[in-house]
Amino acid sequence: MKIAVINPPFLPKFSRESRSPAVTKSGTLYYPMWLAYAAGFLEKQGHEVLFLDAPAAELTREAVCGKVAEFKPDIAVLEGSTPSIYNDVEVACALKKAVPGIFTILVGTHVSAVPVQTLAEAPQGLDAVAVREYDATLVELAAKLAHSRTDETLKSIRGIAFRNGAGEVVRTQDRPYIQDLDEIPFVSAVYRKHLDITPYFYGHSRHPLIVLLTGRGCPFHCTYCVYPQTLTGHAYRKRSVKNIVEEFVFIAKNFPEVKEIMIEDDTLTADRARCRELAQALIDAQATTIPFSANSRADVDYETLAVLKKANCRLLCVGFESGDQAILDTIKKSLSLEKIRQFSSDAKRAGILIHGCFMVGNRGETRDTLEKTLNLARELDPDTAQFFPIMAYPGTEAYDYFDGRGWIASKKYSDWIDTNGLHSSVVSNPDLTYEELVAFCNRARKTFYLRTRYILTKCIQVVAHPREAKRIFKAFGTFYKFIFS
Repeated sequence: MKIAVINPPFLPKFSRESRSPAVTKSGTLYYPMWLAYAAGFLEKQGHEVLFLDAPAAELTREAVCGKVAEFKPDIAVLEGSTPSIYNDVEVACALKKAVPGIFTILVGTHVSAVPVQTLAEAPQGLDAVAVREYDATLVELAAKLAHSRTDETLKSIRGIAFRNGAGEVVRTQDRPYIQDLDEIPFVSAVYRKHLDITPYFYGHSRHPLIVLLTGRGCPFHCTYCVYPQTLTGHAYRKRSVKNIVEEFVFIAKNFPEVKEIMIEDDTLTADRARCRELAQALIDAQATTIPFSANSRADVDYETLAVLKKANCRLLCVGFESGDQAILDTIKKSLSLEKIRQFSSDAKRAGILIHGCFMVGNRGETRDTLEKTLNLARELDPDTAQFFPIMAYPGTEAYDYFDGRGWIASKKYSDWIDTNGLHSSVVSNPDLTYEELVAFCNRARKTFYLRTRYILTKCIQVVAHPREAKRIFKAFGTFYKFIFS
């Protein structure tokens, strides 16, 4: 089969695959990583794939339709996100007109959370949506559509919802998660074949970078986190260490320009023994020439941090979230402030930089707890920090909690971002409005970044570590207007 895999056109630098899809203030643009994994898996089964990332390549809807029409695929796979979903459905319908007979399917966290609603509200140009992890679903879909497109055929495909001949929405049985992740080709090989990696930029990482997964799913149950609750589940399924090391070697050989590898597992450090094993394997294989960063919890012991640093771990991206213990407990963070402080101290001792994430507006938030969070950020003093209001997405426990109390101010999904594509939380607690949360985040950002101590530290960092200069100046170039606004 010929299959078009598409990150649809929307706003410039719109990151669908972020945990909070939006245009970012730091200029970050995420890789279409999940789509890339699926594209590689389809190619492994012998299908011909056209892979387009419209936001990165700055392709308009008309340009995408033209490229897809020229390719003449049998299936079009498009990723959807909550804020862009109306646009994403429109693009699917436009492709249907450009290539008559094409089968259109949307994938991603949003449609996985509300598959029936998405199809029920969509025009006839959208044929199906995928529920949860979709790599194997697309492979089965392609195999079966090659022979038949009847309702009975679609009913037999696990992990989808579709509109039948009578116009009714049918949801099929859920698909089990892929257990052997080594079966999926290296995502870096897919990037090399299909994408220009230059546009992809993470504010906390060196540029250019490669983003990959060493595992899927997260064993923790934070109420707000969208990927484990809608797409990948809570069991941490891991690639073999050997397979990961081989990809690091592949990247070093095939991407001489790459300055960093970002491991996008929800929580790489969920399995500390495996972290140490991976770090040692990278050292033994002499695969440490490119530094790496990763997502981490704030509870990693010094022994693990030290060996990660030895393997050239440069930075950990950590969700501290709140400076109030009661809030950490209600959002099921399973962390104590004591552990957070110890972790921060140990990371600095090990020489690993920290990008700290702070989220306000959670259950129990008050004006006093907001100040506790700002004080914690200043105390921990991570290399970089971000402050943002709660973003509650369909399919998460946080969304259900706020929705059940009537605190979701809008059910119009495009309201999850503003006219510029920046985050616009629709959660509005009667005692602490969204406007107050935004004002706090703006003040916290200024307070954190305009400290004399912080500015001096950055100046020293640029002089002492010139490789950090490009990242710092590039991020500051897009971020400064939000600091001084």
